[in-house]
Amino acid sequence: MYNLLKGKRGLIFGALNDKSIAWKVAERAHEEGATFVLTNTPVSMRLGTIDQLAEKCGTVVIPADATKVEDLENLAVKGMEQLGGKFDFVLHSIGMSPNVRKGRTYDDLDYNYLQQTLDISAISFHKVLQVCRKLDAINDWGSVVALSYVAAQRTLYGYNDMADAKAMLESIARSFGYIYGREKRIRINTISQSPTITTAGSGIMGFDNLVDFADRMSPLGNANADECANYVITLFSDLTRKVTMQNLFHDGGYSSMGMSLRAMKIYNEGLEYRDVKK
Repeated sequence: MYNLLKGKRGLIFGALNDKSIAWKVAERAHEEGATFVLTNTPVSMRLGTIDQLAEKCGTVVIPADATKVEDLENLAVKGMEQLGGKFDFVLHSIGMSPNVRKGRTYDDLDYNYLQQTLDISAISFHKVLQVCRKLDAINDWGSVVALSYVAAQRTLYGYNDMADAKAMLESIARSFGYIYGREKRIRINTISQSPTITTAGSGIMGFDNLVDFADRMSPLGNANADECANYVITLFSDLTRKVTMQNLFHDGGYSSMGMSLRAMKIYNEGLEYRDVKK
């Protein structure tokens, strides 16, 4: 432990259970000396075990639907009251696609579901930032991080309309990063994490194969949830004060690869099997 967040206050969205990246971030933030409040939707709170995390970290859970401005306003006010001051860091770890959950493919989207995907997974980030700015809820030199994925830049089979949402999420980080940066030196970044086995990620078509493929492609292998939490902590700390408006790849090198030896071997084995079957 390095006391990187000693004396800092925060707000963490999206911890559901111990598989959640947000859960791991909360644990690490607590270890590094931070105090914070946790939040999730009332439905998610009933389905998950976030109360156990709150007890472990000596904090509270304030229910909020991040798509509702009034909920976010209540969250920000009560959160600052609970912590005794403004936030120094915010984690946005929110994403869900009804189209994915219902098995709708990208060329057969339900557009009402698409609106929900964008609202939950991207526009909620803008709402969080806008509410915090209007309430002056984040201290100067604060840090905001949202979790993204490489599908915002590249087409990945099965990722569906979540790719559109992630592209919007990263754009919001850049646009709001400029505004918040010039006014209060608050930095806003997104982290493009390796495919990680979480409750949300498991709903993606062919996710297990995607995890395996990414691991074979990455020189360092996939980054797991604990490693992602460590990276998030560095962005919350004062060590990264001049990093903002960036999409930061935390994926073992996957995003810079074209083809790896390990992936090519599997491909060649598949070709050999096909030829034998002929």
